[in-house]
Amino acid sequence: MNNVNSQRADALATLIDDATRAGLLPPNATRPVQDVRPWPLVLMTAFGAWLAAIPLMIALGVGLESVVRHGPGAYVVAAIVLVVAVLLIRARGVALFVEQLAVPCLLVGGGLLGYALYRDYSTQTASLLLCLACLMVAAALPRDWLRVLLGLVACGLLGLGIVDSTRDWIFENDPTELYFAWMLALAFWLAAHWLQKQAFNDGRGAPVAAFLESLSTGWVLAILLGLVFWSGMTFMLGGALGGGFAGEVAREVTRHQGIAWYAQALNGVSLVLAAAAAAWTGWRWPALRQLPAIGVALVLIVLSWFMPALGPVLLILAYCVTSGRSRVAVAAALAAAWIIGSFYYQLAWPLASKAALLAVAGAVLCALSWLATRGAVLHLVESKPADVVLERRAARLGVLGGLLLVLLVANGGIWQKEQLIAKGQAIFVELAPVDPRSLMQGDYMRLNFQGLGVLSTLASVERAPGRPLVVATRDARGVAELLRPYTSEALAPGEFLLELTPKDGNWVLVSDAWFFKEGEAARWEKARYGEFRVLPDGRALLVGMRGEDLQAL
Repeated sequence: MNNVNSQRADALATLIDDATRAGLLPPNATRPVQDVRPWPLVLMTAFGAWLAAIPLMIALGVGLESVVRHGPGAYVVAAIVLVVAVLLIRARGVALFVEQLAVPCLLVGGGLLGYALYRDYSTQTASLLLCLACLMVAAALPRDWLRVLLGLVACGLLGLGIVDSTRDWIFENDPTELYFAWMLALAFWLAAHWLQKQAFNDGRGAPVAAFLESLSTGWVLAILLGLVFWSGMTFMLGGALGGGFAGEVAREVTRHQGIAWYAQALNGVSLVLAAAAAAWTGWRWPALRQLPAIGVALVLIVLSWFMPALGPVLLILAYCVTSGRSRVAVAAALAAAWIIGSFYYQLAWPLASKAALLAVAGAVLCALSWLATRGAVLHLVESKPADVVLERRAARLGVLGGLLLVLLVANGGIWQKEQLIAKGQAIFVELAPVDPRSLMQGDYMRLNFQGLGVLSTLASVERAPGRPLVVATRDARGVAELLRPYTSEALAPGEFLLELTPKDGNWVLVSDAWFFKEGEAARWEKARYGEFRVLPDGRALLVGMRGEDLQAL
């Protein structure tokens, strides 16, 4: 290990000497001093510093409460705390405990400054001023990881400073404004990288280039997070989040079809940015200027038209991949996958149309993948030995078998539902009132059924061995009444069973929501009964809603 370290040190010294002679580094450039402190020691010291800082900050807040609550005292105290924290982080030879103590002080100073700004100014003005303060503090700090965090916070504050501060920024704002805020932040990010390359790509500008690199990393991560949040839920996330606050927020932000005239430009912006990403990648990597890669680019460009958040993410991905920023590229790839999955929840499209579009895109990608393996035709890959060809053939057969299995399982489930609808007896269960704020969400209706009080005697979802059954009866119209939990007793004439479903830690009758196309709320708000199909073993399916007199809606 010592030999390896010495070889690396010699190689670094040689590299520094060569760069100095070439003029890339200043004449006084020296090897950076490595931190030889063990990371467990640093971690434990930081933990102790944070624990010590908590009562210290509480005492400071209590003692200066009258000073910072009103007037300019909050600004003075915040400036003092920030300056002291920056000086401690910049100082050399400071004890490790004192150095780590400066980080929570930095957080407290920034929080106090934010409190004062939001107290005295509008949300937009305060956000922009706090964004500027984050940039100034980041420029004064020598730690890359702190610059990354401050860049992330600064970019988020820029977005918050652009949207309308007179509205609820989650539920009431025009989402188009937030989209263009992220586009402005993306323009700043690209401009910073252009400036870094044009003006600071030499030895004298290395400190500024390092600052811009760290800051822009946090900045672009904030853009990716913002676009992910703006795009809304990804596929299957709605069921995982359930009906809590996180689920409500995620459902609201999926409705990003803005009503303003400029909302129609979002698709075009995404398309242009995706095309720019493809052109940039082809220019930087000429080997990709062939049919399979061009086909993949065209598929992504088409998808970007339907997913406005995808285009900017692809541009970030292309720039980071071609410039060697692998970690940010991974984050951008994950964001792109999330956004493509969120297409499932775009309510302006019928589910069948969305499925057809994605199926066509998948088929095109599979065809391009098959073409890419034909190296003799496209000259993309060299010919492989026979054993490699056999392995690839086995892999393709495995993928095909998995696809057939998925299709079999999916169609089996569809067949079971069709059989339940065809053979199950029709019953109706009266709806009970739910929270009026959550009754109609534009794309689904919260459901609660009369008589579910019988579920209070059932074991919790976590402790139940399986799905319980309840005994019900129905009147001459087919309206059901839930009587009691089923305990394997013989059923009386006219009684039947209903199977319960676990949802969000509770038992529900098949489902607690009825989904419909956006814009049809007026049709379904007249619902008073849920229409079910029930088999003799208790399996049930919610198939529709009925009105006051059981009329179809």
